[in-house]
Amino acid sequence: MKKRLVMIGNGMAGIRCIEEILKLDPALYDITIFGDEPHPNYNRIMLSHVLQGKTNIQNIIMNEYSWYEENDITLYTNEKVINIDREEQVIVTEKNRIVIYDKLIIATGSSAFILPVEGSQLPGVTGFRTIEDTQFMLDVAKQYKKAVVIGGGLLGLEAARGLIDLGMDVHVVHLIPYLMEQQLDAKAASLLREDLESQGMKFLMEKKTVKILGTDRVEGIQFEDGDVVPCDLIVMAVGIRPNTHLAKDAGLIVNRGIVTNDYMQTDDESVYAVGECAEHDGIAYGLVAPLYEQGTVLAKHITNSQTDGYAGSIVGTQLKVAGCDLFSAGQIYEDDGTKAISIFNECTRSYKKVLIRDNKVVGVVLYGDTADGTRLFSMLKKEEDIQEYTPASLLHRAGEESGLDVASMSADDTVCGCNGVTKGAIVHAILEQDLTTFEEVKGCTKAAGSCGKCRPIVEQILSHTLGDSFDASAQNVGMCGCTTLSRDEVVTAIHEKGLKSPKEVRNVLGFAHEDGCSKCRPALNYYLRMARPEEYADDKSSRFVNERMNGNIQHDGTFSVIPRMYGGVTTADDLMKIAEVAKKYDVPLVKITGASRIGLYGVKKEDLPKVWADLDMTSGYAYSKSLRNVKSCVGSRFCRFGTKDSLGLGMLLEQSLEMVDTPHKMKMGVTGCPRNCAEALTKDFGVVCVENGFQLYIGGNGGTEVREADLVMIVPTEEDVLRIATAYVQYYRETGIYGERTAPWVERMGLDHIKEMLQDENMVTTLNERFQKARNTYEEAWGQALETKSLKAMYEVETVK
Repeated sequence: MKKRLVMIGNGMAGIRCIEEILKLDPALYDITIFGDEPHPNYNRIMLSHVLQGKTNIQNIIMNEYSWYEENDITLYTNEKVINIDREEQVIVTEKNRIVIYDKLIIATGSSAFILPVEGSQLPGVTGFRTIEDTQFMLDVAKQYKKAVVIGGGLLGLEAARGLIDLGMDVHVVHLIPYLMEQQLDAKAASLLREDLESQGMKFLMEKKTVKILGTDRVEGIQFEDGDVVPCDLIVMAVGIRPNTHLAKDAGLIVNRGIVTNDYMQTDDESVYAVGECAEHDGIAYGLVAPLYEQGTVLAKHITNSQTDGYAGSIVGTQLKVAGCDLFSAGQIYEDDGTKAISIFNECTRSYKKVLIRDNKVVGVVLYGDTADGTRLFSMLKKEEDIQEYTPASLLHRAGEESGLDVASMSADDTVCGCNGVTKGAIVHAILEQDLTTFEEVKGCTKAAGSCGKCRPIVEQILSHTLGDSFDASAQNVGMCGCTTLSRDEVVTAIHEKGLKSPKEVRNVLGFAHEDGCSKCRPALNYYLRMARPEEYADDKSSRFVNERMNGNIQHDGTFSVIPRMYGGVTTADDLMKIAEVAKKYDVPLVKITGASRIGLYGVKKEDLPKVWADLDMTSGYAYSKSLRNVKSCVGSRFCRFGTKDSLGLGMLLEQSLEMVDTPHKMKMGVTGCPRNCAEALTKDFGVVCVENGFQLYIGGNGGTEVREADLVMIVPTEEDVLRIATAYVQYYRETGIYGERTAPWVERMGLDHIKEMLQDENMVTTLNERFQKARNTYEEAWGQALETKSLKAMYEVETVK
């Protein structure tokens, strides 16, 4: 008969422990799990990404309900355990459910600490620990505009960044003079503050909160010095408290956390504790990696497997705080026995500091350039003697690439902090599952599956593990069957080798087929014109039929004609022209398109030039890989909810960005208020007008694979919208794979990376200049066809008598 294992808590540390138990002995226990939240296990680390619009709640679920069912686990969500009876070995829930256990795991985690000040219970005050907290902030941001975040640590800064992205005016309140004092020294903290201030974050340092103001809900916050800041939302991110009350009420030994031995057992041998609620050797850990280590030890002990026990963890933290990279491990301040070596590059704003005691690294602080974090952290953990190092070689080992030689990493070294994946787990998966690509490793181990920061190390481990059998070309699929070269390798060669024609590209780069194929011919035509806009002449013969003919071919061989209507706006004169043309050429179908234009369907090939001439309108490029349209609502011109002139902005964007080729078609939307009538959140580039500016979204898609766009920033003026939109389009032009929509492009490039590019004013200016240079080489398609004899000849049809 199976033993009965009950776990109180359904969070990351506890479920990782259960996963390990199932790997070791899946038939040993009948498992029951209680969670007081109404969800299956989710990645709490990623809540800040949800708040910042980088992902959604569904994407952070780590174990779906089906996982519990497949493993015969009884799960009770939204049900709190209120009592542990150790004598009878039963637990009791708030619903009077009584469950017997043979072994009990307490994995209750921790709760946000709420300052015990007057007004802290008012509506509008929240912590930042759960899906519900995150959803509350998302909802508040739709109605209110002023927020205060109390706490200048990692969680507080991530919350502040997310609220800014949601359009709120945010002040961060911190009790001491500089930010993230647990991870950063004063220099690194000052660099972080400067960078965050440049993003629009405001700081109130050395402020002690004494009262929260308001009657029915939060209206402001008051400090000890008498200052008052009006606000509609207060997020408390001032620390966590381990949830120990159940254990304490049950008579277990509790200090800050539930006291455990090296096997995560409490003073009752039938009861274990793991995660943020547990205390080992006087320390209650809050980061994922040590909690997962605890879970592995517990799983081995409870299944009678060999384990040396948990010996504690040296914690290293590689973080991206609101787009700013930092790494911190061990001791971060000097003292009588600890000295520091540091370097600051003012040009790149990178700062490195290594703390040394008795010829050993005892602490690391890196800001900006964190590539050496893993190497230095490994030296710290191994207590490596550093007498042979010079200060320069310690901060950056001469003759080597930045970072760690993965061969020197131990199997227990954590590679992915978000998901607690070690080097050993990755190597084991590669060898056992015959994995050969990064994507396979990510899918199997979850390494780099959250923030993606550790991807370079995962790829290095893959290469090192496979050795000579590692196929670098398999990591990047060739652009077509004619070559093993990737898109990036081809484009780089065009730039570096000065290649000027498709034939030259194929010849110099050794394509298998001299004339190319149907996949590489249009791609090379695009890449060459993108790379050399002023030198390369468009090769019409390399384009697909729709682009060659400037109209979409229909199933019966006829074509559609869709003229440009900026923002969906037309005139009575243009409507009369369309009607007259439709009658004159016996057009079988006249229809309003999904892009708010009028389409003429069923036009014969030989009639296309005559139809264009009679219409005397410009092409809507409905057939092209370029900007198709900018869908716009009427905005403040007529709508009583409109906050801005969305129609005028939509027309401006369309007029400014039309005609220029992109890797795939692009659609944009501008909506005058958050009601989103123009469906801006399913567009390649979307603008939502709000009272304090313009929210900019990228990477949306409304096609067969619907993707909600990601918020990248909020800007104050229409001029800023146009600059960012232009830079975004040009960066997509320069880095996109031909035939790749912006939705997969954003996921491939990384949202954070694109955000950083668009926040770099110098880069935005450069991209705008390059776009304008390219646009100056384009002519309106219908007009060019009518005026160019060779192009017009394509539409002639020989009559057989």
